[in-house]
Amino acid sequence: MSRKSIGIWRLITPLILALLLGAFAIVARAECSGCLCPGNPCKLCSLPPMKNIPAASDEAATCLRIREKVPPISKNTDPNEHYASLNNSMRECVKNGGDVIVNSRRNAEFPSKHYCKPYVAPGNASGKDGARYP
Repeated sequence: MSRKSIGIWRLITPLILALLLGAFAIVARAECSGCLCPGNPCKLCSLPPMKNIPAASDEAATCLRIREKVPPISKNTDPNEHYASLNNSMRECVKNGGDVIVNSRRNAEFPSKHYCKPYVAPGNASGKDGARYP
């Protein structure tokens, strides 16, 4: 091969690799499964309830009960108060039929470390506990 063709390959190879990796990343994001996917498919609520995260309009009854029992805290709360609130909110989540999920990969949509996954009965269209398909 000549020097000119080697130089062209040095320019083209990173471009091809970038396109392949970009395509792979798009496919991987499209195939998200589980509760921590964009759009909050499992109707998760953060634990403990935070003042800066308002209740969703279609929030599950389990999450509403947690907000009633455990007052929301702010980001600047004392660590002892934060952990007490976290423990109380976890207890309320489990007591109301939910599961506690630990979020190891925080992002803009899921900024909290702990979430409550409310129980949603099979065939439940709206995410509200007790609501059924017509």
